[in-house]
Amino acid sequence: IKYTNHFSDVIEGKEGRFRETLLGKRVDYSGRSVIVVGPSLSLHQCGLPLEIAIKLFQLFVIRDLITKRATSNVRIAKRKIWEKEPIVWEILQEVMRGHPVLLNRAPTLHRLGIQAFQPTLVEGRTISLHPLVCKGFNADFDGDQMAVH
Repeated sequence: IKYTNHFSDVIEGKEGRFRETLLGKRVDYSGRSVIVVGPSLSLHQCGLPLEIAIKLFQLFVIRDLITKRATSNVRIAKRKIWEKEPIVWEILQEVMRGHPVLLNRAPTLHRLGIQAFQPTLVEGRTISLHPLVCKGFNADFDGDQMAVH
């Protein structure tokens, strides 16, 4: 048990209230992966692996599967996603066109540490970036990781 005399002791430092309760929490519908160069991408695009994209946009895909009458309920929609049926990828492409994603490279020290991109699907398990956008993130392609929200 830690006894303190000052309010500032409670909120400051590594054991402070802010770090303990507000920072460093898990976030739903997000992902993290190593970044690689994507020279064929435009400056406003990022390449997302299928695995991350389906996790990020799962709720939208389920909604569209049901509204387009491809399935009758959520359980069947999740099964179609799990089985990677072709209609799922078509709907995922549609959904991604209307929803930009945020890429964040830790530590986020200034406002360019988080930027919005238009996602495109790529093969593999890495996030692709145009090489010219890396300066704002202070990123390079030697194993750096980025989070996507």
